[in-house]
Amino acid sequence: IDFDGAMAAIDQAVRAALAVGGLSATDLAACHAALGLAGVGQRRDRERVLAHPHPFASQALETDATIACLGAHAGNDGAVIVVGTGSCGQALVAGQAIRIGGWGFPVSDQGSGAWLGLQALRAALQARDGLRGATPLTAAVLACFEDDPEAVVAWLETAKPRDYAKMAPLVVEHAAEGDAVARELMRQAARDLSAIAGRLRGYGAPRLSLLGGLALALEPWLPDRVRATLTPPMGDALDGALLLARASARESAQTDRQPSLPARRP
Repeated sequence: IDFDGAMAAIDQAVRAALAVGGLSATDLAACHAALGLAGVGQRRDRERVLAHPHPFASQALETDATIACLGAHAGNDGAVIVVGTGSCGQALVAGQAIRIGGWGFPVSDQGSGAWLGLQALRAALQARDGLRGATPLTAAVLACFEDDPEAVVAWLETAKPRDYAKMAPLVVEHAAEGDAVARELMRQAARDLSAIAGRLRGYGAPRLSLLGGLALALEPWLPDRVRATLTPPMGDALDGALLLARASARESAQTDRQPSLPARRP
């Protein structure tokens, strides 16, 4: 994770919340915080965040997918597939937290906005070289770089996952218009998300929700058997964070140790 950026964002959000509530920094010692951060599924980053001094009465730390899952099912057993810039499957079943995917772009995050953007770029360059047929999508992608493949190469040197994901709307729009390349990318994204859904169901998750910025765009492309298992989320990540903070407060009243969910199943 971007550690410095994450800490700065947390500090800014906390100060804004204090201002809205008519509180000051001196009140933080009585506050119980729950952090849902992308990247803290990795031991190195999790330990770094936990070692960072904080001003709260207690602090619980989980991934953003975990708090989204808590919120989606009101703290009960269930699973979510989060698909936005990245993608990840998360389940909470019988006290166990299970993650599928979410290892980071480009080695993971199948079906995500970043993945769609990368595949669209590949298709555009292949079409430019005559290795596949050109379509309105491949033309639109190249037009973003003034039809200059060298400009694509230069862009790749500094592009972040969010930059790739900015091209995902082009794929969604052209797929709706019948573009062959765009439709195949959407079908493949749906296949990848369906595989995650099957894996989560295999762990016994009784409910499954599809969340994230691309959820509405990708849901119609999922097989009927998968769509039939989806349930609307009961809440969002903020609701999940509140549940975790309350659990942190209860636990801190009994012990001084860092509150957390049970150990993750491999």
